[in-house]
Amino acid sequence: MNKIALLALLILPLLAHQAYATCDKPTNDFEGIYCLDKIYLAADQELNDVYKKLRGQLNAAGKEALKAGELDWISSRSNQCSHHQEGEFFVNLDCATKTTVDRLRFLQDRLRECTSSGCQNSKL
Repeated sequence: MNKIALLALLILPLLAHQAYATCDKPTNDFEGIYCLDKIYLAADQELNDVYKKLRGQLNAAGKEALKAGELDWISSRSNQCSHHQEGEFFVNLDCATKTTVDRLRFLQDRLRECTSSGCQNSKL
């Protein structure tokens, strides 16, 4: 293994740790993007997990209602939080994270209802 590759293997974990540690107070836009991306990805993963759990408790009509609601939400999130301009694509990660967390809370509430008092398809 050459010295540059070995040095890169030693330094990369330190840089990753430093980038993670700066999420409390990012010092530049790239650190901010890194931190927002980590938060968004965690919220999106949790949303997917809750969606699967909720879907598993629904009857066929409930599953259809859930899917339709999810497609509407995806469209709304895209319209609110992203846009195309001059051949480029822009995403507002703060907006995407907030809308994802809001949807996650909605799905968690529906899952809680299903577990405690039965699923109510009309709320999906």
